[in-house]
Amino acid sequence: MNQNEVALVTGGNKGIGHEIVRQLASRGFTVYLGARDTSRGTAAAAELDGDVRFVQLDVTDVDSVAAAAKQVEADSGRLDVLVNNAGIVAEWGTAVADITAEQVRTAYDVNVFGVVSAINAFVPLLRRSPNARIVNMSSGLGSVNLLSELDGHLATQGLLAYSSSKAALNALTLVYASALRADGIKVNAATPGLVPTDLNTQAAVPRGTRTVADGAAVPVALATLPADGPTGVFRGPGSLDDVAPW
Repeated sequence: MNQNEVALVTGGNKGIGHEIVRQLASRGFTVYLGARDTSRGTAAAAELDGDVRFVQLDVTDVDSVAAAAKQVEADSGRLDVLVNNAGIVAEWGTAVADITAEQVRTAYDVNVFGVVSAINAFVPLLRRSPNARIVNMSSGLGSVNLLSELDGHLATQGLLAYSSSKAALNALTLVYASALRADGIKVNAATPGLVPTDLNTQAAVPRGTRTVADGAAVPVALATLPADGPTGVFRGPGSLDDVAPW
């Protein structure tokens, strides 16, 4: 049995995910860096100090997710933290009325179904932890409250697939939080704010000025909550005191 706390971060080879891995490793965690591409994932893990281990993981491939869970079980025996960070935008540059069902399906495959696959595969290992935490990487663009402002900044971005998938992720977060309380598993959502990463390189609007360290701060805080910490909350982007609207 691994004596360190054990975390897994999906999409951990770059951007905010890579920074989350770095920060958790610096706090003494054994961190599994999940990435689809073996060469990129291995290189990303080698860049970091601490106990960082690459695991091949494509959240859209249930066999890949199952194999990753088996690797973590064989190596560490349990999982304390699952950070569902992997995410995509499928509709940059497309007018809302021209966005296709296939584009929406592509976004949901990663942002929603991929999260369900990961949680389904890793819950047995999370149940072995005395203080299990799941962190879902959401976005202000998924806030139905903010999207209801039809002339507001977020609604007018027109990211139909991304916004609706993150709204669905928020709903998943709440349902899982309710269902997994009996197992002692906390499930929360984080918004990192506007951080220039590969996710938004094609954006036609300002990409923000926050660093990846800024964006990782709240997810890492949720990933390191004490046993009496909250569940079913949506926090960020600045700190755990920032309550994001559902």
